[in-house]
Amino acid sequence: MQQAINKSDFISSLSANCEHINDTVVDDAVREIINLMIDTLASDGRVEVRGFGSFCLHHRRARLGRNPKTGESVPVPAKAIPHFKPGKALREAVNAQAGLQS
Repeated sequence: MQQAINKSDFISSLSANCEHINDTVVDDAVREIINLMIDTLASDGRVEVRGFGSFCLHHRRARLGRNPKTGESVPVPAKAIPHFKPGKALREAVNAQAGLQS
């Protein structure tokens, strides 16, 4: 069964594990970290968290696409796609948890 955790759940869990830190401070810190990551990626930077993974942008060139319904050619603009590459420790932990590690 898949379990999803959203930002509010993440903040609540982190706040519960950091009993000596005020909930609003944890909330502000998490939001600031996320905003810093967004700003760094928006300026074509790279965010690396050792053991967890790295975030960077993959740039796609403008191209001519096709509307599958009409067959008409449609210009597709260039865009940057955020990309996450998991770190070795994260990959190993996920595989060990899933029973896939040999």
